[in-house]
Amino acid sequence: MIFFLQLLAQIPQGVPHPDDNEPLVLTTPFDYILYVGIPILILIGAMFLWRRKKKREKERKEEK
Repeated sequence: MIFFLQLLAQIPQGVPHPDDNEPLVLTTPFDYILYVGIPILILIGAMFLWRRKKKREKERKEEK
């Protein structure tokens, strides 16, 4: 019985648990923008920044 009470004391109430997860349902345009559009824009932006950095490093190497 003490073991059972210790287990109950360690489970926080009102906090999402991995067992309570539901699949992502994209029903509104906002959901598509938030979960698909923004990550794609971040990846494209990171790619351009990476290319620019690589180009600048190459130009600096050629100057020396």
